Amino acid sequence: MRVLYYDCFSGISGDMNLGALLDLGVEEAHLRSELSKLDLDEHFKLLVSKSSKMGICGTKVTVHLTQKWHTQAHHHAHRTYQSIETLIQKSRLSEAVKQRSIAMFWEVAMAEGKIHGKAPLDVGFHEVGAIDSIVDIIGAAICLEALHVTKIMASTIELGGGFVRCAHGTLPVPAPATLEILKNIPIRLNGVSSEATTPTGAAIIKANVHLFEEKPFFKVEKIGYGIGHKEFLIPNVLRVFLGEMEEKKDMGEEIVLETNIDDMSPEILAYVQERLFAMGVKDVYTTAITTKKNRLGVKLSVLVSPDIEHEAMRILFEETSSIGLRRYRVDKIALEREIRSVSTCYGEIAVKCSFYEGKMLKYKAEYEHCKHAALLYHVPISKVYESVAHAMRTTNA
Repeated sequence: MRVLYYDCFSGISGDMNLGALLDLGVEEAHLRSELSKLDLDEHFKLLVSKSSKMGICGTKVTVHLTQKWHTQAHHHAHRTYQSIETLIQKSRLSEAVKQRSIAMFWEVAMAEGKIHGKAPLDVGFHEVGAIDSIVDIIGAAICLEALHVTKIMASTIELGGGFVRCAHGTLPVPAPATLEILKNIPIRLNGVSSEATTPTGAAIIKANVHLFEEKPFFKVEKIGYGIGHKEFLIPNVLRVFLGEMEEKKDMGEEIVLETNIDDMSPEILAYVQERLFAMGVKDVYTTAITTKKNRLGVKLSVLVSPDIEHEAMRILFEETSSIGLRRYRVDKIALEREIRSVSTCYGEIAVKCSFYEGKMLKYKAEYEHCKHAALLYHVPISKVYESVAHAMRTTNA
């Protein structure tokens, strides 16, 4: 299958992402043509050029705001999530690009809402609401759709350190929104003494990456470099790989790692589960048990593929009180799965469908899409699920 891999050793920003994907082979003319469907051409100019950092050549992208935008900027100083979604929905972009763009903005809305104590729909965007970030995020959706990849992966994300000035004043790096967006995702801090990953870059990663893997196994076909604007002690570039990976079957051998624990806080166990899921294990679960001397405890079980088994072991030994594990092989049998999009009165909702011998046996609406629709339309989430059920019955009648 066709895969895209983000190597974020120097972080990621919206313009670096655009530069990297253009450098990888997305046609600049295609990006410009698709962006024109937003009807915002009079507000910005997209500047694309070849550049380099510490001898590494790549593509540099700058979104230059026109005088027209500066004249009208006071009207858009605090764009809301709803106004941005309306802008996207009313555009002539494809449905796939619209949904991918909205998903990225929704990640920022949820993060900003939590930080500022507001409902996501009421969040007033600052930097991310500006024209340049709108172009960065929608441009990312355009480029990702143009690549036609099946799976997107990423390395650990470098966030940087120090302080950054923004609309709210001087904030520590990583900015609160960036850190909130990247919860449960592998990160590094202080690799550079500046902001390495922006909220826009974080949203691109959070909404699009399927798996975080430091040692991926795939055949590299193309490499692209997005050149950043800042100067670091390391090359300020975003490196991306396009390649082919052997598709794993849904029937095969997996590894189960187990350990009994009776002397750890449930909060730490929850953290361990988050780390394991972030690195790509298939399942993590606990079972209530009674250990020696009738102490209450849990059995922590991890289902993992052989290629990342040792990394899972390392996390278990580092993060838990365990000094030993049980390991055994199991045969995994899973139904074929497919993500479909269905039209409801509350918009497009993603549905995970499961098949056996070509026949669909069951389906489940994606929770995050249903939650988003419920908040957007101010209806109980059960109503959204009911609309999905009705759409599925109609589609498969």
